[in-house]
Amino acid sequence: MNPKSIILALLFVTSGIFYYYFTGATADIITIEISQVIDGDTAKSTDGQTIRFLGINTPEKSMPFSEDATDFLEKQILNKQIQIESYGVGKYGRTLAYVFIDDKNINKEILLQGLASLYYYEEDKYYDDLKQAEEFARLNQKGIWKKSPDENCVELIELKTSEPEKIILQNNCDKTIQITFKDDATHTYHATLNPNSQFTKQFSHIWNDAGDSIYVSDDKGLLIFYRY
Repeated sequence: MNPKSIILALLFVTSGIFYYYFTGATADIITIEISQVIDGDTAKSTDGQTIRFLGINTPEKSMPFSEDATDFLEKQILNKQIQIESYGVGKYGRTLAYVFIDDKNINKEILLQGLASLYYYEEDKYYDDLKQAEEFARLNQKGIWKKSPDENCVELIELKTSEPEKIILQNNCDKTIQITFKDDATHTYHATLNPNSQFTKQFSHIWNDAGDSIYVSDDKGLLIFYRY
């Protein structure tokens, strides 16, 4: 085979590999047993895999509703055989997957309970179902979507997502309010809003200007507001 033919053959194989990886054909469906639930969106199997649930993000440990999410997941899958639709291993060595038991999508069930928010880099075949599940929980004020009594006190004045990034919040009430605010990922901040005053904070490379969200909650984890 001449060099040109070899190059063309390699290009053909390489393009096939890239097509395979980027069209969703990489999904493997296997049955495993869960031996440990780490938190609301992470579990371990008896064969040593750490499973990270795709499409969702539950509250971090020590945050309000974190224990609720963990407890819910334990009741669903702990010491049970489940099916996972795996999309490979992420940068932290965890298997990225959708989890099913009795044909029930557990990723979706967590969202329906209001124990997670939608978390996507790119939309896939489950995106619409999961988005509807989050919307159901939000409209019914379940879990993380329960409204704070201070929801009418705090106003978002500015969220600047280009460098230098900046957030400005206005407390319109005659009382001090302790808040937590975060993005779609795990960047979480705590702040004290003084009565009838503005709070300003600058950031660098935190907020995604392609469509990040901001969630602002009170010290009990009740939602003050969110914005996509």
